[in-house]
Amino acid sequence: GCSVQHLSSSAQHHWKRQKVKDALQRIGGLAEAAPLVAPVLGQASGFGYRNRAILPLERREDGSLRAGYYRPGSHRIVNLNHCPVLDPRLDALIAPLKQDLEATGWPVDRHLADGGGLRHLALRIGQHTGELLITLVSSHRSLPGLDQLATTWMDRWPELVGVCLNLQERANNVLLGPETLTVTGRPWLQEQFAGLRLTIGADTFFQVNTAMAEQVVPLILQALAPRTPGRLVDAYCGIGTYSLPVAAAGWQVEGIEVAPSAVALAKRNAIQNGLEARCRFQEGPVAELLQPCLTRCDALLVDPPRKGLDPQVLATILAEPPEQLLYLSCDPATLARDLAQLVGGSGPYGIEGLQPLDFFPQTTHVETLAILRRQARP
Repeated sequence: GCSVQHLSSSAQHHWKRQKVKDALQRIGGLAEAAPLVAPVLGQASGFGYRNRAILPLERREDGSLRAGYYRPGSHRIVNLNHCPVLDPRLDALIAPLKQDLEATGWPVDRHLADGGGLRHLALRIGQHTGELLITLVSSHRSLPGLDQLATTWMDRWPELVGVCLNLQERANNVLLGPETLTVTGRPWLQEQFAGLRLTIGADTFFQVNTAMAEQVVPLILQALAPRTPGRLVDAYCGIGTYSLPVAAAGWQVEGIEVAPSAVALAKRNAIQNGLEARCRFQEGPVAELLQPCLTRCDALLVDPPRKGLDPQVLATILAEPPEQLLYLSCDPATLARDLAQLVGGSGPYGIEGLQPLDFFPQTTHVETLAILRRQARP
């Protein structure tokens, strides 16, 4: 995945900025928006930034265990013991964990071709707190000696707060299944984020680049600053990553998230930061819950997956556009596609800013925060 390592950081930033501009022009038909794309906001170091890794596993005929990443366009694993973009404290776990898992003799069958077994090894760290979580992803829970091995790991690494087993029983490429069991310790870690304390689960989404995610917070607050704090809807809110800092700045926040475990953690995070009076979190699809929320909001924050806004979500926004829309995108192509309707032609919005963000140095990925404001129409 790290296919632009041959470029310097400044060259990567130049290329990524141009990628956003090209998408706006070619896909969105928004040539007038290209000059509004700011220089890429990034970090001093492009290595050691990932707070999470999910490594596919396979056992060879000689019993040896392989873990790594897939070759491009294939399911062939490139075996590795180190990954330079991982937080060094996670990177140091890969080799000893592979050695321990190899010695167990447990079946490894990530494609579920031979009856099942281990599928992935997942690692997560709170970069500011140093707390670690290890999660094994398996198609079944029949792993003899797992409790003892988990205890050994907890004794070996004092920073390790929990070992979990996630059950992914289906023969598909979904990494995590719906059920996560706690083998020992706890299934969550604590992290300090933007002056707040967050609880992050073993199986919940959180931005993999903590430092860059923190840099987004002042951009959001600055965009909202010209107006008196009112009501913001945070669609795809996750565990409250951005909802809570906005609430801490005085806004009333309504979050929408489809994952039940994330909603539970968002509510917990609001309580442990004393923000429960300013936050309300709903569980369910954004497409179904957004419309009634828009009738009582001043600003909307959307942070959709790579596929961009669901057509129904886009139609809901266009039917009742809030005064301000902040769109945090992880794919310039789908951002450009959506902006073509929100801004282009008869779209209700004008663009106030486009800030590319280098969440994934050494890769071709770039995130963008689009700041839109509703325009008066003649």
